[in-house]
Amino acid sequence: MDVVKNLLINIDSDVIDQESLDKLYALNNEHVLKIVNEFISRCKPSKVTVITDSQEDIDYVRQRAIEIGEEAKLSIDGHTIHYDAFSTMGYHDQARDKANTRILVPKGEYASPWINTIDRDEGLKEILEIMEGCMRGNECIVRFFCLGPINSKFSILALQLTDSLYVCHSEDILYRKAYEEFKKLDGSNKFFYFIHSSGELIGDPPVSKNLDKRRIYIDLKENRVLSVNNQYAGNSLGLKKLALRLAINQANNEDWLAEHYFILGVHPKGKNRVSYFCGAYPSACGKTSTAMLPGQTVLGDDIAYLRPWDDGYAHVVNIERGLFGIIKDVNPEDDPYIWDAITTPREIIFSNVLIREETPYWIGDGREVPEKGINFSGEWQIGKKDEEGKKIPHAHPNARYTLRIEELKNADENLHNPDGVPLHGIFYGGRDSDTMPPILESLNWEHGVFLGASIESETTSATIGAVGVRVQQPMANLDFIVVPLRKYLENHQRFGNSLQHCPKVFATNYFLKNQDCKYLNGMLDKLCWVIWAEGRSHGDYEAIKTPVGYIPKYEDLKELFKEYLGKDYTKEEYMEQFEIRVTKLLKKLERIEMMYRKEENVPDFFWIVVNEERENLLNLKEKYQKEDIPPDEFL
Repeated sequence: MDVVKNLLINIDSDVIDQESLDKLYALNNEHVLKIVNEFISRCKPSKVTVITDSQEDIDYVRQRAIEIGEEAKLSIDGHTIHYDAFSTMGYHDQARDKANTRILVPKGEYASPWINTIDRDEGLKEILEIMEGCMRGNECIVRFFCLGPINSKFSILALQLTDSLYVCHSEDILYRKAYEEFKKLDGSNKFFYFIHSSGELIGDPPVSKNLDKRRIYIDLKENRVLSVNNQYAGNSLGLKKLALRLAINQANNEDWLAEHYFILGVHPKGKNRVSYFCGAYPSACGKTSTAMLPGQTVLGDDIAYLRPWDDGYAHVVNIERGLFGIIKDVNPEDDPYIWDAITTPREIIFSNVLIREETPYWIGDGREVPEKGINFSGEWQIGKKDEEGKKIPHAHPNARYTLRIEELKNADENLHNPDGVPLHGIFYGGRDSDTMPPILESLNWEHGVFLGASIESETTSATIGAVGVRVQQPMANLDFIVVPLRKYLENHQRFGNSLQHCPKVFATNYFLKNQDCKYLNGMLDKLCWVIWAEGRSHGDYEAIKTPVGYIPKYEDLKELFKEYLGKDYTKEEYMEQFEIRVTKLLKKLERIEMMYRKEENVPDFFWIVVNEERENLLNLKEKYQKEDIPPDEFL
């Protein structure tokens, strides 16, 4: 123990008191102490506070966030507001900084062209210089969390050092406390660690000043993330998407999966069963609305770990216990569960919304917008513009809410099950106006991996640049994949083929339009697609085989629409939605092939699927001599 204690000799007793030292020593972990010693010495906070699992310690975090102004109380008990740094609508700290989020790659190692990288030696030199003294004048909080349920084979422990009390408070809501779990490590270094600093602060409320020196660097070699000069949770909360990158690296070296998945419990009427499905969708493509379908239960909305289990299924857990959700368009009609939770007393953090008389307002909430109030730009009134002349909305389009999943009435009872839940199926979806049908099932597991790898999403008016441009988003995970796509696809192939009960894979598309640019799907039609998929996973329905996958029979969908939505589903609707658009599917294959030709050593199974699908579509086109084939032709 004396050797371990000597590791902290460089920390002044005026900075860390004996109580916090004793909390660190109690872990009996040399690796934790070395990390704390190194970064306290480098970042130079004025105070270090170690937080355990005690309620007293956790309450201290929330109270300090309010005392120093990173959060402010609102009118409803338990609600607080936080703001991130803002200069203009185009320059702020209210979204993920993709340009300055980089993977540190040692010299000579291959990285896919999609990964934003920097030489490891160069990157470490740069960010460690920026972090020198970055916590000066601030309090550093040392936290211990668990990614996944406690006492679970799935879970990974995480150490967090940060000088943002908002970050600490957010993590209390989003993750499971694990100080006591660190004691069980028996001195090992089997944990991720995250060093974050808001950097120099300015204004009231205090926000990060030096956004030009904002850096988020992921060091796979040391299982750590270094982040500085930011507060927005997507850049600062190491345990969220930053930890996902570390987990993807570990999973792809250990034959399990770390994915950008929601986890949904599907409860079909009259069936006395629940079937669990995961789903991956790019932003604005229906991920949250699928995870929150009426009559179903939500186990997770963002990140999942999957492992083969003794029962022959893949089991899945949500690594989080909370939601960091986009609040835009949340309203009582479309999102009753979320609306009820965020408008009643409970612990919630709102970020970057408008506050008027201690009440939050956001875009698309269905209420009249107040003429003035306080928002991320300070004092706000209708018509206010930024320095570049761009109109400032009353709430930021990426404004968020943070709350525990247990606060939702539709929370699944297995949220904290250390064994996870058996997985019956996976949904992949993108925004596609003219090619894919509303739902189809893969022909086999390899074809399912291909469906996930070929997700495309059309840009919208909310995206800078041209509208309707298709962007490839493999598994809706491209921003977070840190291993070569070759390795990522091979790991998926091995994973599914190792299972006795392989999950079925489905492609969904909620955005199909007709020639008049009108959507062919209603907002809640997705419930019927999901219920059909659940039935397919149990052999309840037959399906029609096409070259691109299995599609539903009309009679089954007609019954589902009547039973679940109380409306008629016509044969005409079915024929238009589920016709196989041969020419457009061939063009999609060309786009997919163009993307993957840029990657080295893409596995053979992927090209086999591409070539077989192309050949079958060409044969279909030659046989029928037309571009679109009605579903009845495949019966």
